[in-house]
Amino acid sequence: GPIVLKRNFGMAWGIGGWLLWPFMQKIGRPAVQRLCERIVAELKTTFASHYTKEVSLAEALSLSEIAVYGKRGTGEKYLINPNKV
Repeated sequence: GPIVLKRNFGMAWGIGGWLLWPFMQKIGRPAVQRLCERIVAELKTTFASHYTKEVSLAEALSLSEIAVYGKRGTGEKYLINPNKV
């Protein structure tokens, strides 16, 4: 049946769900395998991402780095890599 939301949840709320797993079950294992192969084949083209800077977790917590990536400029992305030393 329908999901009924009561209106007493206040000003801040969210509804979330993971649609990937049901979709993968629906299309079946062969189609999922083809999708995985496509991702691997196009990892450096279609699915590539470019970052302005890669910072470690420690660097990301420094005030100087926060001032830089906190600007949230258009076209600028920062990768926080917890494995970077």
